[in-house]
Amino acid sequence: MSQTRLRAHRPARPLLYLMPAIALLAIFFLGPILVNSVIAFTDMGVNLRVGQFTLLNFERIVQRDGRIPMVLMTTLIYVGSTLFLFNVGLGALLAMTTTAIPEKLGNFFRGLWLLPRMSPAVLYGMLWIWIADPTPSGLLAQVTIALGLPTVNLRNDYPLMLVVLANGLVGASFAMVILTSSIRSIPAHLANAARVDGASEWGVLRHVVAPALSQPIRFITIYQALSLMTTYEYILLITGGGPVYDSTPYALYIYRRAFENGAYAYGAALALGLMVIGVVITLLQWRLTDMRSTFAAPKIEVL
Repeated sequence: MSQTRLRAHRPARPLLYLMPAIALLAIFFLGPILVNSVIAFTDMGVNLRVGQFTLLNFERIVQRDGRIPMVLMTTLIYVGSTLFLFNVGLGALLAMTTTAIPEKLGNFFRGLWLLPRMSPAVLYGMLWIWIADPTPSGLLAQVTIALGLPTVNLRNDYPLMLVVLANGLVGASFAMVILTSSIRSIPAHLANAARVDGASEWGVLRHVVAPALSQPIRFITIYQALSLMTTYEYILLITGGGPVYDSTPYALYIYRRAFENGAYAYGAALALGLMVIGVVITLLQWRLTDMRSTFAAPKIEVL
């Protein structure tokens, strides 16, 4: 009798509950991928007309576009430096530091660090333009003049370092929040037991805290790597990808070729290549870091 009642309360068509999510996924994710894939095999230009279907866009990427190697190298330097120095390294340092100080002070500091992420990208970009301005009104120029040092034009002389700093400082907040939660979820008795056994604070950090952060760091690494590969708004606002193409990563290069030069079909082909690169990197990271354990259900032991 009880089994019959349970079956009666089960939804007759569970697929109906998934239809809104499936519809949104199809319209805003699968649909654009399909449209982009079709345009990549055409000759669409500024007039938005399709004259023929062709493979010339991919031939151009492989054989005729001499900027591709430089753009790929810029992307590798930009993504690697921002990811490991700031999005993971600085984020982990901030999480461990703000959990070691009094809780109210740590919460205040984390909230302060999150302000750039909550503010509009245009405002954050204008702030960095003011910092890097080589005229006497710029913040960095005022500091160097006060110290008697020559002024530095970061936007022209070190554009890639500038965009790494700008993206890294705002991106570190993501890891800071996630790793703070991971550190706070560590049972206090584990650290206390380690100290009783004679472990130093470094030993507690190495043998108690670090293992608890390994899986969240794997997730942060793969998520932030894909995010850095596909986003470019701060770079576009601060340096515009210049001078010339010195601070232009692959995603911004797609934008410049498609919307600045009007080569929409070529930009679509480049975007298709970026999607393939993202899938390959995801599969490699999944394979090398065993991401299955990262998303596995947590094991709770009751002693």
